[in-house]
Amino acid sequence: MVPFLKLSRLSIGLTLPAMAILLAVFGVPMVLLLLTSFNAPAFTLANYQAFVDQPANLRVLSQTIEISLVTTALCVVIGYPTAYVIAASSKQLRATLIGFVVISYLTSLLARTYAWILILGDRGLINNFLLDLGLISSPLPLIYNRTAVYIGMVQIMLPVMVLPLISVTVGIDKSLMAAARSMGARPFTAFRRVFFPLSLPGVRSGSVLVFVLCLGFYITPAALGGVRDAMLSTFIAAHAKSSLNLGSTAASSLILLAIAMIVISLIGLDLSGSPSRTPKPARKTWLRLLPSSGLITRYLNELAVPCRAKRWTAQLYRAGTDDRLLKIAGAMFVVFVMLFLLFPGLVVIVMSFSPGTFLEFPPSGLSLQWYRSFFSDASWYAAAWTSIQIGIAVTILSTIVGTLAAYGLSHTFPRLRTVLSMVILTPITFPVIVVGIATYLGLVQLGLIGTKVGIILAHTIGATAYVVVIVSATLANLDRRLENAAKSMRASPFKAFMRVTLPLIRPGVAGGAVFAFLHSFDEVVTTSLVGGLSIRTLPLKMWENMRHQLDPTIAAVASLLMLLPVVWLIVLYVTWWKSKPQALRAIRDAAS
Repeated sequence: MVPFLKLSRLSIGLTLPAMAILLAVFGVPMVLLLLTSFNAPAFTLANYQAFVDQPANLRVLSQTIEISLVTTALCVVIGYPTAYVIAASSKQLRATLIGFVVISYLTSLLARTYAWILILGDRGLINNFLLDLGLISSPLPLIYNRTAVYIGMVQIMLPVMVLPLISVTVGIDKSLMAAARSMGARPFTAFRRVFFPLSLPGVRSGSVLVFVLCLGFYITPAALGGVRDAMLSTFIAAHAKSSLNLGSTAASSLILLAIAMIVISLIGLDLSGSPSRTPKPARKTWLRLLPSSGLITRYLNELAVPCRAKRWTAQLYRAGTDDRLLKIAGAMFVVFVMLFLLFPGLVVIVMSFSPGTFLEFPPSGLSLQWYRSFFSDASWYAAAWTSIQIGIAVTILSTIVGTLAAYGLSHTFPRLRTVLSMVILTPITFPVIVVGIATYLGLVQLGLIGTKVGIILAHTIGATAYVVVIVSATLANLDRRLENAAKSMRASPFKAFMRVTLPLIRPGVAGGAVFAFLHSFDEVVTTSLVGGLSIRTLPLKMWENMRHQLDPTIAAVASLLMLLPVVWLIVLYVTWWKSKPQALRAIRDAAS
């Protein structure tokens, strides 16, 4: 027992670097933000009262909740059948479809938002197509409205819904559905009574993540929506930059955070992605609460038994035409969803080769003029080089502290591991604008506003969370006996980790590093608050040009950002492929 306690203390110590950065940059500032909202040390509700007294604030708040709810509902309606069909596909096809979803998820948010501007704009792809056909005489108002906001947000958030659903539905035993069908249940009844209850953890996790992330949306509503479609995050960011009254900004941020916390506490958030082993009992409906409803229901069921038996016998040896039609419909639906996720990126890539002074689809010819414009403009490539420098620094720092934290958490008590994991994951589970405001307040105290070091620390807290999630998932599948075998042969814990554990988890570490770099490279909200006016990253440069002028050079930049996830996935695949012989050597070294 004593050696185990010593090992547990040592493991907790491995999480200290990540926790120290998190507390200094985000944890302590969140407490200061809470105290500021109450005008400490006076502790009054004046800031909250001022927020409630302004009808515009309440209207924007209700509008934010409405947009987030509708976006979440649309993601569930589209994402659930998509995940169901992908999970039922063959392994090779499933891997391909999941790859498409991951590519869409990793693609820059700014690039995808810009793609919808090119598609929905007054002179965008859709309006030009309809004008050329003569179906309309003037452009349709497809952009700068609520519909455009929903289209952009759903396209960005759909992978966040689909990926947890796939991880849950793949783990559901398909023989349960077959057993239900063999006992006379119709396909929909078997799905409703067996499969759907088992998939509810994925629906719950995906819905909570989408809703909370939508609460903090800033870029897409501002770029695709009108004045009436602004969300609270836009007001918070503008107020933080222009006003010296931090109390009202803190109150607005904490109101948004309170809504997110209420939703998480009521619905729950299962980040494990594991399906329930047994379905939960169905909730009682109002019909079951009526007097004698049980007797009436049993009587009607007994009357229906002969009809059910006759139908089951008739359909027992009938060819599954209905199943084939459902498979065809499911395949067509998934193709439509994949086009919805990937087509905007393809449009931007194709239009970036336009030879004229304006972007066109399809291009009348092929030209690299906008790529030359990017590399010849000092402001563009300087911003890109700044983003690369910051991204590399964030990747190195977050990969080291995140891997240590994940390894330490894997050796701690389950309850303590759960608490510490949720603390480390707060930067990616809180609304992004709240994280940005708290980080801004923390870096103000440290005197790092307008510095690269401040931006690196601000990006590291979120990047570390991604590293911890991915490396922890890799460690969960690691055979601990190999590490114990190395220690039993007098290998020190450090040597056992370097010679045995690290080679086996290298694909997870590489995956965490990729997510860390992409998280830093695409960050806009926190960077705009922390960077001030002195530092301009590539996303900030893109965002400024999108708001003030639609420079066609953005198409070239967006196309490069859309190809970046593909390059990183290739790197991950090569890393995973090369890790196999190294893992085998590590096993042989541990056994010898």
